[in-house]
Amino acid sequence: MYVLISTETPGRDLESKGLGRKMPIMGLSAGDVSGFKLLILLAVMYGLMSTLAYRVMYMKFITPLGVDAPLDRFSEARAVEHVRVLSKEIDGRQEGRQGLHDAARYIKTQLEMLKERAGSNVRIEIEDTIVNGSFNMIFLGYSLSMGYRNHTNIILRISSVDSQDTDPSVLVNGHFDSPLGSPGAGDCGSCVASMLEIARLTVDSGWVPTRPIIFLFNGAEELFMLGSHGFMTTHKWRDTIGAFINIEASGTGGLDLVCQSGPGSWPSLVYAQSALYPMAHSAAQDVFPSFPGDTDYRMFANDYGKIPGLDVIFILGGYFYHTSYDTVERLLPGSIQARGDNIFSLIKAFANSSELQTAFERESRGASTHKSDDERAVFFDYLSWFLVLYSRRQAMVLHSIPVAVYLFMPFLLRLGNFGLHCWIATVFDFIKGMLLHAVGVILAALVPMIFSILRVLFSGHAMNWFAHPYLAFMMFVPCSLVGLLIPRIVLRSFPLSQDVSALKSSEQAYIVAGLSGGFLTFSVSVFMLPAWICFCLSLKSFGHQSLRSTAFYVIPLVPSLTYSVYFGGFLAQFIIEKMGMMGSLPPPHGYFIPDVIVAAAIGIVTGLCVGPLIPVLGHWLARSAIIKFLLHVTVLSMALSSQFFPYSIDAPKRVIFQHTILTADAGRILDSSYDFSVVDSNSLNYVFKHAPEVAKELKIGSELSFGTTNLSSREDWMAIYPLVDLFSRSLKFPARSDDILEQYRYFPHLSSYRPQMISGSGNRKVHLELSLGSSKEVWVAILNITGPLSNWSLANSVLPAPEAFKGGPPSYMCRLSGTSPDNWTFWLEASSSEAIRIEVAVLDQYLVEDARKLKALFPDWVDVIAYSSFLSSYIF
Repeated sequence: MYVLISTETPGRDLESKGLGRKMPIMGLSAGDVSGFKLLILLAVMYGLMSTLAYRVMYMKFITPLGVDAPLDRFSEARAVEHVRVLSKEIDGRQEGRQGLHDAARYIKTQLEMLKERAGSNVRIEIEDTIVNGSFNMIFLGYSLSMGYRNHTNIILRISSVDSQDTDPSVLVNGHFDSPLGSPGAGDCGSCVASMLEIARLTVDSGWVPTRPIIFLFNGAEELFMLGSHGFMTTHKWRDTIGAFINIEASGTGGLDLVCQSGPGSWPSLVYAQSALYPMAHSAAQDVFPSFPGDTDYRMFANDYGKIPGLDVIFILGGYFYHTSYDTVERLLPGSIQARGDNIFSLIKAFANSSELQTAFERESRGASTHKSDDERAVFFDYLSWFLVLYSRRQAMVLHSIPVAVYLFMPFLLRLGNFGLHCWIATVFDFIKGMLLHAVGVILAALVPMIFSILRVLFSGHAMNWFAHPYLAFMMFVPCSLVGLLIPRIVLRSFPLSQDVSALKSSEQAYIVAGLSGGFLTFSVSVFMLPAWICFCLSLKSFGHQSLRSTAFYVIPLVPSLTYSVYFGGFLAQFIIEKMGMMGSLPPPHGYFIPDVIVAAAIGIVTGLCVGPLIPVLGHWLARSAIIKFLLHVTVLSMALSSQFFPYSIDAPKRVIFQHTILTADAGRILDSSYDFSVVDSNSLNYVFKHAPEVAKELKIGSELSFGTTNLSSREDWMAIYPLVDLFSRSLKFPARSDDILEQYRYFPHLSSYRPQMISGSGNRKVHLELSLGSSKEVWVAILNITGPLSNWSLANSVLPAPEAFKGGPPSYMCRLSGTSPDNWTFWLEASSSEAIRIEVAVLDQYLVEDARKLKALFPDWVDVIAYSSFLSSYIF
């Protein structure tokens, strides 16, 4: 596992070479000086690698084309103009607001302009469809029923004049609605803009698609993928889709990563062959489900259709995701250009592929033909230059080779010594070396985690690195290196092999064991083997280990290390950005969670990037002077980071502000309150402490106590179910109700519009009508139904799995969305005479004047998502 240099006392060995004498400067030995030289060289090397990785991650190597670019090229500038209109000139593209209709009208106008100038050999079809439906789904681990009406999808179909409606087609999907309180430039104005520019390019380039290309601009993704559901369940072209590309954004640019691919390996193979700037890693498919949220990919590839396709997502710039700062100015230059070039090339490749099939053709071919394609491929890009792809079956063979070398090489190297004692020594060396190696990897993550906890304990501030990610690297990389080097120090004190005659074989065995074990992927091992060979040749040439001989080991590893820095840097940055929206866990442990997660992530990344060097370079770095230096850097960085404020306008803190209005009947207010919550570990106490104007308006004293302040209950936040589980210790403050009565003539109300019916079996049916009152900008209505429910008219008369909260009665959750002059009507069937209780929450994006003024008092480093929630309860 590690290089075995000698079984003698290290100091005596160095003295024999003249390296043990103290230097006159700072009391360092020659070995210490050499170690620091190596450390500096490594810092320079990794600095250059990080610079390269940064340029790739943030698309610095892409030159965006301007508005005057040739018409047969994709132009980022032309796409950005669409984003500017959608996110700046149009006010709010949320369901329930006029801006969503304005956006649909703008998109359709742009498509009509394309149709007018299309050539005679191309057929352009444009449809403005209204979708309605109801279904059950699992979202964020919760079962709920969805009911929707009057959502708009705009569909463009480009095909040759002789194409048929039944021809297999390629679907490109993106949504034009935006999340609550956000202009949605990145999510997903950038997606719609890219699609509009690609559609223009298809027409203006003169390319006549060999298979029809369908662009689906869906208007209800943020409401849990309703637009795509409506298309897949009702549209006449749904069964013709042979492949799809779902375009999404979890930020404002950077890597346009393939986060999901399938079913089968064909979509990823097409991507590998056609993407101009490949950005994909199959590991993302394993990580993606662990983050809260989902995309339309689910509707096309999993829940409905089983269509082969790709989920392509902007990953970086997550600070602004679902915030009011998701503006056109935040888009990362070069990102849309790379996306457009990639998607257009992908569309051509899918359209020309012989594997493109309709739903009927896929079913008729059967499982036997595609049996080999059922498994997803293993793939990863190298700095967006090219994509490495191989099947799962090939992966089983390739990834087993390092394991085989790892297990058998120590014994093969001792074949010349057939003595029982030698073989027993090898087994014990192998076990001890493996344990030391495992301990080093664990300590690389554990030591930063311990330091992160200590920093939060002593400073009292969490997430100081959030707005300044470099602080996290300054704090946690040095102490992670300490963790990696601790086993090397132990190795010097307790050498593995006591058989001096087998010293050379042990040395080689543990180098190879360290190499073949790897740190993350097979690719690391591929490069480590030639590096070890070069290193052994250099030892023979120089006669002893020196800094020059270590260069022969490091240089062959540079391509692999560069990839590790690229992948690890992206992973660390992604995690840091997501810590601002991953939810607030209950204290006291929840306060430490983000710091611990980031520390562990950077520790793992450090192990990935530096670990392959430790078997050889650990001989020079595992010195007490270097360990002390790294610890001093860690402590100084921790002290420095504690002086930084965690948030800024470029990395805002998210605050949820709900004006809760508890009503009875249709015109009576029982209570009015302002409810606040946060979605990271710094509590509301922290916010109000640094936002004195808000604290003053809410009449909060200098010391806010969660013990004396009213806490919001889970039921208070029902309007945003199931996201309520991201909150803890939400606060409630009293609010006036005068201005509410001035703005609303009547409130949302549930009533029975037909007498109850009792069947011969004793079941009773209750017919209900939900009026949204005079609500102005309704996003969604939530029903929480408890009682002996046996059936209902929603979701095709199929009940979802009931949810039980904290030991309460089973609840059936339903979300209703879509504007209409008509009320919602439905029936519930109860299996007994026991009462049915229904709690209703209606989310209205409109705020009364007092609430708007309070929202405006928050500082600019806080992003406030504000809305009104009308709550009422009924028993039938």
